[in-house]
Amino acid sequence: MHSGCLFKGPYVSIFQSSFSTPFLSHNFNLLITSKSKIKIKIKNNNTTSKKTCEIRAMPASSSSSIDNNGALRKFKLNESSFLASLMPKKEIGADRFIEANPEFDGRGVVVAIFDSGVDPAAAGLQVTSDGKPKVLDVIDCTGSGDIDTSTVVKADANGCIRGASGASLIINPSWSNPSGDWHVGYKLVYELLTDTLVSRLKKERKKRWDEKNQETIAEAVKQLEEFDKKQTKVDELKLKRTRTDLQDRVDYLKKQTDSYDDKGPVIDAVVWHDGEVWRVALDTQSLEDEPECGKLADFVPLTNYKIERKYGVFSKLDACTFVTNVYNEGTILSIVTDSSPHGTHVAGIATAFHPTEPLLNGIAPGAQVVSCKIGDSRLGSMETGTGLIRALIAVVEHKCDVINMSYGESTMLPNYGRFVELVDEVVNKYRVVFVSSAGNNGPALTTVGAPGGTTSSIIGVGAYVSPAMAAGAHALVEAPPEGLEYTWSSRGPTADGDLGVYVSAPGGAVAPVPTWTLQRRQLMNGTSMSSPSACGGVALVISAMKAEGINVSPYSVRKALENTCSPIGCLPEDKLSNGHGLLQIDKAFEYAQKSADLPCLWYKIAISQAGKTTASTVRGIYLREASYCNQTTEWTVQVEPQFHEGASNLEQLVPFEECIELHSSGKEVVKAPDFLLLTYNGRSFNVVVDPTKLSDGLHYFEVYGIDCNAPWRGPLFRIPITITKPKIVETRPPVITFSGLSFQPGHIVRKYIEVPYGATWVEATMRTSGFDTARRFYIDVVQLSPLKRPITWESNPSFSSPSTKSFTFSVEGGRTMELVISQFWSSGIGSHETAVVDFEIAFHGIDVSTDEVVLDGSEAPVRLEARALLSSEKLAPIAKLNKIRVPYRPIDSKMSALSADRDKLPSGKQILALTLTYKFKLEDEAEVKPQIPLLNNRIYDNKFESQFYMISDSNKRVYAKGDVYPAYVKLPKGEYTLQLLLRNENVQYLEKLKQLVLFIERKLGKEAMQLSFYTQPDGPVTGTGSFTSSTLDPGSKEAFYVGPPSKDKLPKSSPAGSVLVGAISYGKPSSEVSDNGNDPEKNPVSYTINYQVPPTKVEEDKGKNSTSKTSTKSVEERLEEEVRDTKIKVLANLKQGTEDERAEWQKLSISLKTEYPKYTPLLAQILEGLLSQEVEDKIHHYEEIIGAADEVIESIDRDELARFLSIKGDPEEEEFEKNKKKMETTRDQLVESLYQKGLAIVELVSLKGEMAALAANLGAEVVDRPDGQASAGGGVGQPDLFEDTFKELQKWADAKSSKYNTLLLIRGRHSGRLGTALKVVNSMIEEEGDPAKKQLYEERISLLEQIGWGHLATYEKLWMLVRFPSSLPLF
Repeated sequence: MHSGCLFKGPYVSIFQSSFSTPFLSHNFNLLITSKSKIKIKIKNNNTTSKKTCEIRAMPASSSSSIDNNGALRKFKLNESSFLASLMPKKEIGADRFIEANPEFDGRGVVVAIFDSGVDPAAAGLQVTSDGKPKVLDVIDCTGSGDIDTSTVVKADANGCIRGASGASLIINPSWSNPSGDWHVGYKLVYELLTDTLVSRLKKERKKRWDEKNQETIAEAVKQLEEFDKKQTKVDELKLKRTRTDLQDRVDYLKKQTDSYDDKGPVIDAVVWHDGEVWRVALDTQSLEDEPECGKLADFVPLTNYKIERKYGVFSKLDACTFVTNVYNEGTILSIVTDSSPHGTHVAGIATAFHPTEPLLNGIAPGAQVVSCKIGDSRLGSMETGTGLIRALIAVVEHKCDVINMSYGESTMLPNYGRFVELVDEVVNKYRVVFVSSAGNNGPALTTVGAPGGTTSSIIGVGAYVSPAMAAGAHALVEAPPEGLEYTWSSRGPTADGDLGVYVSAPGGAVAPVPTWTLQRRQLMNGTSMSSPSACGGVALVISAMKAEGINVSPYSVRKALENTCSPIGCLPEDKLSNGHGLLQIDKAFEYAQKSADLPCLWYKIAISQAGKTTASTVRGIYLREASYCNQTTEWTVQVEPQFHEGASNLEQLVPFEECIELHSSGKEVVKAPDFLLLTYNGRSFNVVVDPTKLSDGLHYFEVYGIDCNAPWRGPLFRIPITITKPKIVETRPPVITFSGLSFQPGHIVRKYIEVPYGATWVEATMRTSGFDTARRFYIDVVQLSPLKRPITWESNPSFSSPSTKSFTFSVEGGRTMELVISQFWSSGIGSHETAVVDFEIAFHGIDVSTDEVVLDGSEAPVRLEARALLSSEKLAPIAKLNKIRVPYRPIDSKMSALSADRDKLPSGKQILALTLTYKFKLEDEAEVKPQIPLLNNRIYDNKFESQFYMISDSNKRVYAKGDVYPAYVKLPKGEYTLQLLLRNENVQYLEKLKQLVLFIERKLGKEAMQLSFYTQPDGPVTGTGSFTSSTLDPGSKEAFYVGPPSKDKLPKSSPAGSVLVGAISYGKPSSEVSDNGNDPEKNPVSYTINYQVPPTKVEEDKGKNSTSKTSTKSVEERLEEEVRDTKIKVLANLKQGTEDERAEWQKLSISLKTEYPKYTPLLAQILEGLLSQEVEDKIHHYEEIIGAADEVIESIDRDELARFLSIKGDPEEEEFEKNKKKMETTRDQLVESLYQKGLAIVELVSLKGEMAALAANLGAEVVDRPDGQASAGGGVGQPDLFEDTFKELQKWADAKSSKYNTLLLIRGRHSGRLGTALKVVNSMIEEEGDPAKKQLYEERISLLEQIGWGHLATYEKLWMLVRFPSSLPLF
């Protein structure tokens, strides 16, 4: 069944904008009133108890009015509190902490930002609060900014070098370069910039280009008008040609406006060693408006950023900051730019320092930053495995104290994969605190993303909003009465029961953004923002601990954070949304002070179900399915103390012993021992969970351990226990309705339902009433299935007035479904009307005999069985094959060790790279996608570190790049190379992948095939027994057949072994909720159907007896002809690669000419042989070609040929058809000889310097004289000969045919009719298709320059670097 994929990439709310209003809510299963103290009925064990709990609102310095019930009704800000709300610090106590400890503001702490890159020129990111450099290093860990600078050149006597782009560059004489070696490379600048910036630059550049092109068009039109005024009659051939040329120029210019596609300016890079460090200079003239700007010699050289901490800006127009780093002894230059504003914003929240605007400071203004760019610019800022691993290497190299990572995605396996293993090592061995965002996929449970919400050694952070933030940063008319978790903030637990969200922090801020955005700050919200808020708080705690000499450990810091949080909400299950609560930095440091003398350790929890044999363990108890919720289960919990690597055996491990008192938060449901004696080797104990008496819905409990000797420490470890007891649908047909659900802004309702067995899809109806202003809701459905990412469906319906909406989505029978309905917190703000929702769910399903249908390539259909288990359903199968997958194995594989500069792990192991090369061919333009089933769709839960591919043509032009999430790309007809790079330090793993199978998946488009269904097994052959639809009664079965596609309708280029792929659906939802047409993929539930392409049919025997009449020639005559033709064939097969071989060929050709004089096929073969030769004496060579062509021409009786071709004979007369074929062959040989003669004449004239004479002979108004030279004069009559040859060619063929475009081009160019020549060369380029010949594009540039259209010539030159790069880019 098809299911959706959760969000990937940076965790910024999808509703984010400059001062947008994100969607916030409180995660309560009841309607919250506006009172600060409320009574909540909590059902537990079928008993009802009353508890009074206080929901905490954050204190605010702004004014507010309180009604007599204590409700916060009007939240007002003053200027200072407004500014403070833009960068929230009060919520986590950071302002109080710094006010009390001004020197503990992050000083001495280095924060690594794993993100899209940090702009060191952004506001607040220059220096720390104590005057130190803020940004210590800026690294592109992805390689997206890498430039190959392995080419080394020397400067000439004038101090000039040839840049990699082909430009001549002047070296600044003041630059020191003892070796004299200049490394050169180039980069298209758009490859370094974000899509947003590229869009702005394209708009600006297009405006300037249009102005220039319009001027050129106006001038061309003026010339045409002046010609028409001057020449009232153009009967003369020369005048007609001149006017046509002028019109061709106008037409060409007009077409350029429509076809303009700006690939961006090119920058030339030069790298050299000045005797101390590697230096970098860039030539950016193509970015500048002024011709004197951007020259290489004027560039102030940079070096690796960490050495001098200097940066550059490409141009005033882009305002984009960049830094440089040089690797591999000058052979790789990394130009580092950000791939989105996200990373700068994150760094600003954590550490920004504004000396004159302290309220806008980040959380830890004294901390320093190392920017590790993991968002690959080539992939639109998606993180890559390469980026993640290199970032961890950089953390160890720079001795960072804390990492912030506001990236992530859904995962199949929590706490698993190569990245997780290396994170564990960095945290355990190098004592780095790792903080990461939990994700933005809430409010449903188990939506936390990897790695932040799923990895044990990472602190996952949820997003919180306070009333001050809502009123200030989000500029709401009315703030919510209490602080709460954002609606979209992801929730726990993880699939294996861990808490998922560990702490919460403010999830929105107005923070610095890169200079290219043309603004200083911007509002963003998401767990991407809550994570750096928490990270900054961690930096404050570490700063204080270092200052006071307290041993810093990620274990002790985390324990201090979690055990001092301020709870958000009062229900036990709120922990799944908020974690342990809102960070309180001042209290966390007090805890760290008090714990200073305690051992630094973490408690690793591994849980297994008693009596169940399994190789894997879990980290919490998660009872989600009905079978677990209706029985008592016993679990074995293993607690293992985890000390840092290098801990002393005798001083730390042996003496360790703790007496721990175990507590259960719900003893009626969860039972555990009272005490536990824990030593270094760990200890296990049993937990019994009895959920049988619980009511339907969500329940959360904990078993936690308290140090008997120091209970003030709080829980040392916790075992989360989450129970989602589903409601059983007992009615038939299975329909369940939730009526009268009341919603105010931010309210969330969760319902848990066991999906009936046999259900495969849901038809849901949502009816709203009772409100006045528009309302917007968020509907989530989540199911969990083993070894799958969560099965999710979501919708964001808006209701302008009370009305009804319908939805359909797929479900998996027999599993618990969580339905979450929430009203966006900003929806209905200001209106006190309550929205009432009735939500009805009707389960439907058709159970089929197989989830995946495979047609084996034979003519036989596949039998299918279908039945309805729940209610009557309409069986209306639809099947369609719309893609083809062709398997390929690599034609080459290369293993190499990567550079130690960036790819050596902290353990000392060198990362290895395996490069696999695949070749494939497309017969027509198509959309294709590479697929690697073993590796695709997994970044974090993958044991392989990284994968990256590039698709290029024979000219090395790259059409597509991708990694674990391959995307479709449209490719023109042609042959392609796909290179795949796999990285891992384990050579044995890589060796096993040297023959890795890769599929090229191609969309069939119009070739897609609808399959037919039958009631008979012979149906596909006889065409009888068609099956379309029927009605399935509950419990009844129906069988039918799906037939294979017709062999004559198989798509082109479908080799044996390839697989046609599509979808098949069976049910037909009601028309009110679905209109699928004939596309099964539009149905709420569809399955995969495959057809294995069989071997192609055997060609019919081509050697059938001829029906032609017996030849009238004698045996002797036929023997002579056979001998003659055999000799000519031998001549054709002779090699001519060396002088000796050419001599042998010439000797035989002379002999054959003597033996068979004036035999046209022989002479034509001799001409063909001459054309294939490569000789040094070009003049003699072309003279030989002209002579050979003349021999062919003279051997043909052209008058007889003309007479025969003019005769219209009887096509049924065999003798006439035979003679006709012979004469047509002779004509083709004549035409080819004239064509080759014309080409040879031009080459010969060019070599002899007689081009001016040729142009004059062709009636040129503008004479083209190469290199400014005059005609050599005294030629051999070749200019006249060219025109005579061309005229003769016109007699026998259409000279305007694309086959003879080369002669037309030469004729147009050298006659001065350059517009006509441009038209011809464009026609030749279109005829060639892709990949095009470089020579044709160079010819076009030459013509544009000759005409004087400089802006078009420049445009084409930039495209040359795209179409014909000197080499493939680096991975």
